[in-house]
Amino acid sequence: MRSPRVLAIGLLLLASACSLRDAACGRPGPEVAQVPDQPSATAPVDPAVGAQVHIAFLGDSLTAGLGLLAQQAYPQVVVDMLEDEGYHVEAVNAGMSGDTTAGGLRRVEPLLGGSTKILVLALGANDALRGLTTQQTHDNLAQIIDAALSKGVFVLLCGMEAPTNLGPDYRESFRNVYINLLREYQGRISFVPFLLEGVAGNPGLNQADGVHPTAEGARAVAKTIYPKLRDLVDRIG
Repeated sequence: MRSPRVLAIGLLLLASACSLRDAACGRPGPEVAQVPDQPSATAPVDPAVGAQVHIAFLGDSLTAGLGLLAQQAYPQVVVDMLEDEGYHVEAVNAGMSGDTTAGGLRRVEPLLGGSTKILVLALGANDALRGLTTQQTHDNLAQIIDAALSKGVFVLLCGMEAPTNLGPDYRESFRNVYINLLREYQGRISFVPFLLEGVAGNPGLNQADGVHPTAEGARAVAKTIYPKLRDLVDRIG
């Protein structure tokens, strides 16, 4: 079985100064949608005989794997996990350090062409640092989701948390961005409440900057998103 390597897109910029040290203190509420039913999907297929599935990961430095080798970043780790279970997948790592939801909206279109079937959307951590409002964050993510769904691409939205130093009001408003998107696209997208669940705020799983996961932390991130991503792969014939 061929072991694809995630293609690196974009140069790694300087690490964002935005701290997620205390992000694990809060998380979005329980999911209200479990599995997307749009776009139309066939019944789950046997991974041993299923066709190759193309996945694009759109994110910032957390997705790019800042400070890690390419094979240690969570997109490659989760691809390896899928392949270990017999799935046939090809992935593109479109993580760019310092990127925002606005930047992701500008970059998403080329990722949706060709054979891409799944978009893993993990943006928002840098929006406050770059001066975006929570409404702008919501609107940018909604436009990215709309673009993907219009092309028949499944979306796995990964929630983020704002740092505590921005205050409880902003943190709640930021958290509600993802909760509201989940409600608005109920039944049409899949959702992971917090990308850094169990990793943010854990010194043993983060690099010296307290923001970016170590190789072990990236493996923990991959395990967090793996069940939802595998469910989407199962729905693609």
